[in-house]
Amino acid sequence: MLGIREPEIYGNKTLSDLTALISGYCADKGVDVSFFQSNHEGEIVEAIQKAYKVYDGIIINPAAYTHTSVAILDALKAVGIRTVEVHISDVSEREPFRQVSYVGLYAEATVKGLGFDGYLKAVDILLS
Repeated sequence: MLGIREPEIYGNKTLSDLTALISGYCADKGVDVSFFQSNHEGEIVEAIQKAYKVYDGIIINPAAYTHTSVAILDALKAVGIRTVEVHISDVSEREPFRQVSYVGLYAEATVKGLGFDGYLKAVDILLS
């Protein structure tokens, strides 16, 4: 729903814009990248599990599941892949329920409030 949902918070660029930005950035750095998006918690868990011994890092924006999903946390812990959590908005300056991040209990870093550039910073964190 990027570009549609609350553009005053998330901007008006789309998921296609985001993947193009990240793809170009990663290509410049010689990094292979793939993308996965789902609104279904179980599909996200399965994608994380399928990443085991395939990917060196995960950049995840768990959206609303940030604050609710022990299943996503457990999947990340199970695969043991370096993970950076990203949020387009600064969730620490929003509603109190957004202060809890289950993914943040595992992720080595959380990048928030940088818009789409937060994903590029996450790439740099994983490369460092």
